[in-house]
Amino acid sequence: MKGPIAIVGAGTQGRRLAYMWSSRGGRVNLIDPKQSALQSAAREINKFTRTVGKSSGHRNGLVTTFGSEDLKSALSGAWLAVENVPESLALKRTVLAQLDEMADPDTILASNSSSFTIGEIMKELRLKHESRCISLHSYWPPETPAIELMGTDTTDSSVISTMMRECKAHGFSPFHVKRPSRGYIYNRIWAAIKRESLYVAAEGIASPAEIDAIYKDVLKTPVGPFEQMDLVGLDVVRDIEDVYARNREGLPVEPRRLLGEMIGEGKLGVKSGEGFYKYS
Repeated sequence: MKGPIAIVGAGTQGRRLAYMWSSRGGRVNLIDPKQSALQSAAREINKFTRTVGKSSGHRNGLVTTFGSEDLKSALSGAWLAVENVPESLALKRTVLAQLDEMADPDTILASNSSSFTIGEIMKELRLKHESRCISLHSYWPPETPAIELMGTDTTDSSVISTMMRECKAHGFSPFHVKRPSRGYIYNRIWAAIKRESLYVAAEGIASPAEIDAIYKDVLKTPVGPFEQMDLVGLDVVRDIEDVYARNREGLPVEPRRLLGEMIGEGKLGVKSGEGFYKYS
């Protein structure tokens, strides 16, 4: 595809996506209101190039950073624009409306939201081009290249086929979510694992370290649920759990309460230096 890819939000997911979309020689415009986030993202993208990139067929692309005040310039000529802002429905609606207003008419607009479907984000918005909007949810690229695509009743089928093809060409493992699904495919499974793990810890049945240990021993996976939550960020995990709780009756409060206590103590996971584990 001609033109750059615009990625709004240079946080944990945004910078990883910037690396992936540029790792096959493409151009990425990375946008964030915080200069410190853009500088940190540039360092991490460079690190991926020196590590993962050495064994993954990496070809140097170009990642250019923009402040939010230059959003229109960053979107100029882009064939794809992906929002990666925090899990706030109001914020995501604001950003999607801006993208719809400023991007070229044929630019595909995507949301990387973990907990809100593209249909929910579009609701109450008067978009000029609804048929180009999709959910495009990634996990932990480049280490975990799975990415899920989900449209709406109004999404043009060519958008799905284009994104399936382009995601694969850029090193992702794409999966098409054929019907609207809160949590897509994997996150619906992961939500149950995560919630029950927190519940077991909250009830004092076992410690996070013990839960991770038995999980890894039985399933032969390198990372346990609490290690994974620390990587994602406990504030992000709590935000996602809050969305599930508002939309599904009967979910236990103990997992969210435990997360709230951790966040209240400033323990957000890897990014704060301590979560369920301590990090140097």
